[in-house]
Amino acid sequence: MTTAREIMTPDATCIGADDSILDAAKKMTDLGVGALPICGSDQLLKGMLTDRDIVVKVLGAGKDPSTCTAGELAQGEAVTIGADDDAAEILRTMTEHKVRRLPVIDGHTLVGVVAQADVARALPDAQVGELLEALSS
Repeated sequence: MTTAREIMTPDATCIGADDSILDAAKKMTDLGVGALPICGSDQLLKGMLTDRDIVVKVLGAGKDPSTCTAGELAQGEAVTIGADDDAAEILRTMTEHKVRRLPVIDGHTLVGVVAQADVARALPDAQVGELLEALSS
């Protein structure tokens, strides 16, 4: 069975919890991505920051992106997947938590991210369809 390690995008670039939202937006632009893992000074995962978070929780709320930090938007414990977890676990976790991106952890180390697009490329259409339906409802 396919594992997270096999379908993930490796070498996920973190944004520091103390980095500004403006820096995060610039990093997203430079990397051509719509989300970044938020890592603390201890290099442990604190959450995920999406372009939608920036628009809704910062710009839409009238906050200054140059003074608001990524860590301020980290919400509780991050939803993750183990590097050796199989496709069924990826689908279950994404569906249960209604997330389109899962940081992939090997022990306590962030090793990549599995995005909805990675799942779509790697798994049969029926499974992908079920995931899309669950995330859209």
